[in-house]
Amino acid sequence: MNYSSLKKILLVLILCSFSFSLAPSHGNDDDAKLEASRARIIAYILNTDLTRFHFTKKGVDDDLSKAAFGLYLKQLDPQKRYLLQEDIIRLQVFADKIDDEIKSSNILLPELAASLLTRRTAEVQELIRDILLKDFDFSLNETAETDAEKLEFCNSPEELRERWRKTLKYQVLHRYLGMLEEEEKGDPNAPADKEKKKPGDLMESARTKIAKDYETIFARLRQEKPRERYDRYFAAVAKAFDPHTDYMPPVEKEDFDIGMKGSLEGIGATLKEDEGNIKVVSIVPGGPAYKQGALQPEDTIVKVREGKNEPVDITDLKLREAIKLIRGKKGTEVTLTVKKPSGVLNTITIIRDVVQLEEGFAKSTLIKDDKSGQTFGYLRIPTFYRDFEGTKFGRKGRNVTDDVRNELKKFESEKIGGLVLDLRNNGGGALTDAVRIAGLFIKTGPVVQVKGSDQKVSVLSDDDPEINYNGPLTVLVNKFSASASEILAGALQDYGRAVIIGGEHTHGKGTVQTIIDLNDDMPFQNMDHLKPIGALRMTTQKFYRITGESTQYRGITPDIILPDKFTGLKSGEQFLEYALPWDKIGPATYAKWPTPVSDLTTLRSKSSSRVSSLKDFTDIETYSRKVTEQQKKTVRTLNLQAAKIEVAETKLLRDNEGKGPHSPHGAVKKGANGRMTEEEKNAFWNKEVSEDAYVREGISVILDMLPGSGGITVH
Repeated sequence: MNYSSLKKILLVLILCSFSFSLAPSHGNDDDAKLEASRARIIAYILNTDLTRFHFTKKGVDDDLSKAAFGLYLKQLDPQKRYLLQEDIIRLQVFADKIDDEIKSSNILLPELAASLLTRRTAEVQELIRDILLKDFDFSLNETAETDAEKLEFCNSPEELRERWRKTLKYQVLHRYLGMLEEEEKGDPNAPADKEKKKPGDLMESARTKIAKDYETIFARLRQEKPRERYDRYFAAVAKAFDPHTDYMPPVEKEDFDIGMKGSLEGIGATLKEDEGNIKVVSIVPGGPAYKQGALQPEDTIVKVREGKNEPVDITDLKLREAIKLIRGKKGTEVTLTVKKPSGVLNTITIIRDVVQLEEGFAKSTLIKDDKSGQTFGYLRIPTFYRDFEGTKFGRKGRNVTDDVRNELKKFESEKIGGLVLDLRNNGGGALTDAVRIAGLFIKTGPVVQVKGSDQKVSVLSDDDPEINYNGPLTVLVNKFSASASEILAGALQDYGRAVIIGGEHTHGKGTVQTIIDLNDDMPFQNMDHLKPIGALRMTTQKFYRITGESTQYRGITPDIILPDKFTGLKSGEQFLEYALPWDKIGPATYAKWPTPVSDLTTLRSKSSSRVSSLKDFTDIETYSRKVTEQQKKTVRTLNLQAAKIEVAETKLLRDNEGKGPHSPHGAVKKGANGRMTEEEKNAFWNKEVSEDAYVREGISVILDMLPGSGGITVH
């Protein structure tokens, strides 16, 4: 008997053991029963698929239950502003029972949690209304802890009230200071004789706006459906296996495929829901946010404003609901209030547009080094794209490997002194292209090892003996270089083919996920009324370098480490809960590049001497240090005068956010008529690249590798 048939028989036995109907329900009274039926089937399928196919072969046991329970609580009340400690104690009995629920398909926790949360939410709503009826005394030297991780759940209603009083006081204070700043700037379109608002009026307006924000939030919370409660539960169970395994609720593809790619009209950013916050995962190359330049990975979107309307607070908003606010028609304006990793709040206005994929393709330019008189090549790979469907990128069969090969051909007649390959902010893509692009720089040999959930290891190799570029090579990476870009950088490093340059480490995502449509596991047609039941994204493979070391968790450590303004930012696989660990398997058989870069000590020493005296990098170190200090300051003042000083300090930090070395892509400026010609765009981009301190250092390292420099020559 095959696995599929056995699975169906077991499912029937489980379903028959429950006293619920599989017939379609009619009317609202049966909605809860219908959702319970759906949840039982999902639980069964998740238990079967995860334990059988997940890379780790983890069992659904008490340890997994405790992990899932912790994740579930963080989703339920991430800011610890609703539930009391007594509620947590009631829920705590499920800490080691989730595994039993999943195995028996008898799911009870979501409904109990929902009943507790609904009651507390109603109480908090009245509490907030009462608190906001009275003026706050901003002359007192009070403080509030803003990091929920450092807080415990409140022990009593009185303690909860005090937490909310300080939270609301902090929010009103900073709304007031923001409005005061806008008032002092003035509206250039306002009449010259328009009277400015008084501070008292602004304070009252700030309090009114905060009250309105919370009425909107509570209205959203009341609209939560039973299915969403189960969704939260199943997501926690899946993520207890690893952070990239996830239960995907049954919504339209455009709602959960949050990359906003292709023909979708929006801002061009990949977002995720993270403990009540909407975070930016990556920026889509060629999209509006990419061209605008201010929105970056790890930013938290706090508010969304459509045109000139009032901003909408999206704290605790479901991801797909937040996306609906952010998306919009081409040409319309959306303003995001963004919290930077430093804690600084920034307002970013983006004009929505269709993602222009042309700007996301591999691109190269020539850079003249005035000191040496030599010309160097620069090649940026924003992502490892491949048109599997033939029409995805508007050109049949277009892929990054062919594009990179063509860009390298352009350098052949230029006699470049070396090449800088830029993989910064490259989040990955098609594995096959990472392998093939590595092959453009080596003769033949293995590039990456892949281990499956069956523990079998396969080796992906370059079998094409042609070398498209054999000169000196440096590769730029950062914390947002992930997956396929780590494979390429790691392979070039292992062969001794290139010098890798960047921050302390790359992202460290060394796993592969498979999407499973759970609807395909529904055994009988009479269950169609329960569809759709969603999908499961599951980790099934792991990457290993040809040395045998995993790229997972640790990422790639550059040969030369440069100052990075994100040094203090906890970004990367090692900071994710239940991330799969680093490990090692046997090495593949490979031969080093004929003249490998071996004198790294000399190259590091020369680079360090240069960097220590370059203003761009000293500015970065200063900025990074200030950001790290700012991140530690989670206790905020509730005193008006002290808050003004805090705001002035963070404003200075915000003003310096974009200073120093240019970003890997830069903001696309507008011409005199609001647009730029292709020639103007290229001229601007070339200028950005040539002024990028990391690119300049990449060229300097190449110069150190050339004959007569005392370094190692690469042919």
